Amino acid sequence: MTILCVRFQLPELYEAALPGLLGLLEEFTPVVEALPPDAALADLGGAERYFGRDAVELARLIRVRALAHHGVDCAIGAGPGPMLARMALGEAAPGEIRVVPDDPDAITEFLADRPVRALPGVGGATARTLCEYGLDSIGRLAAAPLSTVQRLVGARAGRELHEKAHGIDRGRVVPNAVTRSLATERTFRRDELDPDRHRRALLSATEELGARLRAVERVCGRLTLTVRYADRSATTRTRALAEPTAHSTALTAEAYRMYEALGLQRARVRAIALRAEDLGSAEHAAHQLTFDPVDERVRRIEEVADRARAKFGPRAVIRGSLAA
Repeated sequence: MTILCVRFQLPELYEAALPGLLGLLEEFTPVVEALPPDAALADLGGAERYFGRDAVELARLIRVRALAHHGVDCAIGAGPGPMLARMALGEAAPGEIRVVPDDPDAITEFLADRPVRALPGVGGATARTLCEYGLDSIGRLAAAPLSTVQRLVGARAGRELHEKAHGIDRGRVVPNAVTRSLATERTFRRDELDPDRHRRALLSATEELGARLRAVERVCGRLTLTVRYADRSATTRTRALAEPTAHSTALTAEAYRMYEALGLQRARVRAIALRAEDLGSAEHAAHQLTFDPVDERVRRIEEVADRARAKFGPRAVIRGSLAA
């Protein structure tokens, strides 16, 4: 089994071009999993036999077609499983194909010297715990007894990490997988005290999330706001929406309410992150009808703006308050 992990070089993580690029991958294999905003997994197990080409040759052909048909370059990682393909992609520069051979010795060599933080499933806290006990590389984690790893991070997590450190990848490519959430973050150049700049960052984030949701025909049912402060602490709030939506104005209004509820007084804010969760199909989403002509006019403008962005790029149409 050979898996490709392809990251397309889309402008500013804009997803409008992703469906067409997924269609390009589906010309080679029906087993394609979207990884919005700009990547995908493809299982070439049957494609290699059908086309009589190995994974590297197919990857080169995919890159050429992406350039020729869509004007988009890509970086590609290939490996015997999704985990190794993703890790290979992490080391591939734009336009480069990085391959992990399906050979135990080659897999061990690929993993051995990498920091344990590079292993999928190892977050900051887990990495610090492992490093405190000298397990700072994947090779050392693999050499440690399973019981030791389980005592440090827990029985289930320890077994999973120990298997991954040995190159055992139980992941599979799931065709047409549904994205569970979309997120974006705005980081300030310095610790920001001005509430107006906080609100402007929220406006920029909701505009991006709304455009990304509409590009993939999804709606969100819940928003999560995270405010990070100068002392590295953070406040997180989650709120369910009155109705699932991808309407930027509705998302902005809800984000503003969540921000105001925090009651920040002279808070030194370093970053603001916003996540759209509980995603569902826009086709099946219910919308409360309204007689407000302003709302209807804003939604029509939004549709026109989306078409302009899809053709000319994500900054073709932006709000005046964000133009600077």
